Amino acid sequence: MKFQRQAAILRIISENEIKTQEELSALVCKAGFPATQATISRDIKELKLVKVSTMDNGYKYAPPNKHGSATYMSRLKNIFKECVIRIDRAQNLVVVKTLTGMANAAAAAMDAMEMEDIVGTIAGDDTILIILHTNEEAEKFCITAGDLLK
Repeated sequence: MKFQRQAAILRIISENEIKTQEELSALVCKAGFPATQATISRDIKELKLVKVSTMDNGYKYAPPNKHGSATYMSRLKNIFKECVIRIDRAQNLVVVKTLTGMANAAAAAMDAMEMEDIVGTIAGDDTILIILHTNEEAEKFCITAGDLLK
């Protein structure tokens, strides 16, 4: 039961932005694994889950890896912020203008942030083309990316 519950926790945090133990506990119970807050807390420690920075400057649970470091995410956001000049949208396509020679760095930072709505990125010298599934996702991305520039 413990192994299955912990596998469910890993699936839940990969599919959802879980910010608190209470949110995680509720979803674990909904998945058919009733557990107390203390059990969830022990599972978090055993799985070595970490809290990572999110695009909205909050935090969520993530598995430990090089992308799970709060310092790493902060660095990615700083790279993006320092490189980007302007963001424009045309339906489900977003064009990001960067300082000359910085498009690859900004695109790599976005790819490393693993934004789930992005289908792909193409970077030139000072321009990045970002392809999203829908117009709504593109609009949401522009708002989120604009917030990173502040």
